[in-house]
Amino acid sequence: MNEDKLMPIHPGEVLLEEFIKPMNLSQNQIALALGVPEQCINEIVHGKRCITADIALRLARYFDMSPRFWLGLQMDYDLDVVEDEIGDQLDKEVAVMTVICAEK
Repeated sequence: MNEDKLMPIHPGEVLLEEFIKPMNLSQNQIALALGVPEQCINEIVHGKRCITADIALRLARYFDMSPRFWLGLQMDYDLDVVEDEIGDQLDKEVAVMTVICAEK
């Protein structure tokens, strides 16, 4: 990983810092409202569990927003993590396709 690059932000951190804390909610309240075990929410906010489509739909309904917001956060996080892991290797193993235009 590039020394200057920021660490990827897990969607659970967004859930905790932008929703749970400012709204004075507990993880248990969120879990009950979403119909999931409290452990599920706890693992999400601690970055140990990802936001699935099911959880995204539940969060979106509860907070009256788009599930794509939650899935987008997860996708961005996943891509950042994998890019950090294999970025240099990818550059060596996969060449960019070039298209040669033939003149008519």
